[in-house]
Amino acid sequence: MTRPTLFFAVLAFVLTPCSFTQMGGEKIDTAAVSKIKDEGMNRSQVMDILSYLTDVHGPRLSWSPYYKHAAAWASGKLKEWGLQNVHYDNWAPVGKGWTLKEFSAHVVEPKTFPLIAYPRAWSPGLGSKKAEVVYLDVKTVADFEKYKGKLRGKFVLMNEPLDIRAHFDAEANRIEDSLLIKMANAGPPPPSTRRGGRRFVQFMDIQDPDSLRMAFRQFAPNMTHEQVERMVYQRLVEPKKLEFVQQERALAALAGARGDGGNIFVQQATVPQPQNVPFNQRINAYDPKAPEIIPQIAVAAEHYNRMVRMIERGQKLRIEMNFEVEWTKADSGFNVIAEIPGTDLKDEVVMIGAHFDSWQGGTGATDNATGSAVCMEAIRIIKTLGFQPRRTIRIGLWGGEEQGLIGSREYVSEVFARLDSDQAAQRFGLAEPGDLKTTPAYDKFSVYFNNDNGTGKVRGVHLQGNEATRPIFRDWLSQYGDPTAQTLTLQNTGGTDHLSFDAIGLPGFQYIQDPVEYDTRTHHSTMDVWDRAQVEDLKQAASIMAVFSYNAAMRDEKFPRKPRLSAPQRPVGSN
Repeated sequence: MTRPTLFFAVLAFVLTPCSFTQMGGEKIDTAAVSKIKDEGMNRSQVMDILSYLTDVHGPRLSWSPYYKHAAAWASGKLKEWGLQNVHYDNWAPVGKGWTLKEFSAHVVEPKTFPLIAYPRAWSPGLGSKKAEVVYLDVKTVADFEKYKGKLRGKFVLMNEPLDIRAHFDAEANRIEDSLLIKMANAGPPPPSTRRGGRRFVQFMDIQDPDSLRMAFRQFAPNMTHEQVERMVYQRLVEPKKLEFVQQERALAALAGARGDGGNIFVQQATVPQPQNVPFNQRINAYDPKAPEIIPQIAVAAEHYNRMVRMIERGQKLRIEMNFEVEWTKADSGFNVIAEIPGTDLKDEVVMIGAHFDSWQGGTGATDNATGSAVCMEAIRIIKTLGFQPRRTIRIGLWGGEEQGLIGSREYVSEVFARLDSDQAAQRFGLAEPGDLKTTPAYDKFSVYFNNDNGTGKVRGVHLQGNEATRPIFRDWLSQYGDPTAQTLTLQNTGGTDHLSFDAIGLPGFQYIQDPVEYDTRTHHSTMDVWDRAQVEDLKQAASIMAVFSYNAAMRDEKFPRKPRLSAPQRPVGSN
């Protein structure tokens, strides 16, 4: 070989990218990462997926026909992309399907104006009714007496006027660098404790106002007089309102809703029941055994406040309301499960997931069609690029998350392990160490990645106190190369399906995401729609989800687990 030939050969070697790079302790397929980023950022389908889940098939209320339609579309799309073992994973409890067919409400006397309002899920229909409006102005238990015999067949305004203030702060925001630094420097989360909650439960049986005031002052000596009175009101008066209105045979209960500017934050109807019933034993409106309730309507704050002020000034109001719903047969809920089979480590599993259900007010866009679309897009990217992961990559689109992480909790309980502990605690990731009954799949599981904090871009990862994962995520994020997505914090984050995995000792993680408008405009609101989603943020989130799931599937070792459950473990079915 001549000297010029040798020179060009060496130059070609230098300019040819290596497929694998050792980043710290992680061996990363850099060519694969580059291909994922290119596909995810330049040929993304995430917004099209999101449109089908929201515009076409939303909202996706648990147990409703729309949820089933969306699931059928998603499972069909996963099959179209070539995923295997696409199926519905059923879970209990059984719930009634509820669909809004028609709703409108107008004040028609003394003058006509339309009301911005929305029914609470699982409220019964009303047909077409016109009736007088009564403001239930009660501040003490004794105040109920003056309304006895006066509410039958009336529309009742249930709460005080809402305080509405100008929005001087931005509606949308991203996480500031100073907060990211604080999160990165945070120590391990403190051990979970429910002792304070147990102490508070003892107040639930106190019905005498003076005794309750004394108990609150002993529990929290620094509470002001106004705070104590508010607590007494919330404990003794507020919970009795709906029960009283139902007993008086009112036509419907109308409440001023959180939100303003025409936006309404609306969830499910309430079944009146004694306050001392434990949380995990309370009956919900979707339960086929739930007693009859009256329609419950959330009203835009400005319109609600106007009606209260008019009544306080001696005006006689009448509302005309048209309200029709359709009930479907009570049935079990289900998750959508699919997978890309692995190769040499196919018995080991990497999972990605998001909750698929939503509330009924908007179309469930940022809560959580964005997360579902991110996961589906990540799976599409991996399949489109023809990658052959070593471990099986499985996607879970969870149902019943809004009712307490039901879908993911039931899935991990059946597939991986069960905890002999308070199920109400386990559902929120607060289970104490217990006798863990595992399946063979428990030992084969590697890691779960979740997306459920709105449309915002990924800024890093909540490590859930698992320090051993820090160098892995550090190498992955460094290789991905987004300087805005580099924060790792030991802090926990709650309210998402990763807790179902974390509660039984399996590695489960939720990303740090920019809030954008999540708390201010979209979370559980009537404006949670496609238009509020941020396309570039979702492209980035889907690309990172694809990189994380592929990297985890290609590692030589499974993901490290944190020492969590100290009690002995035994296989499911053993004695």
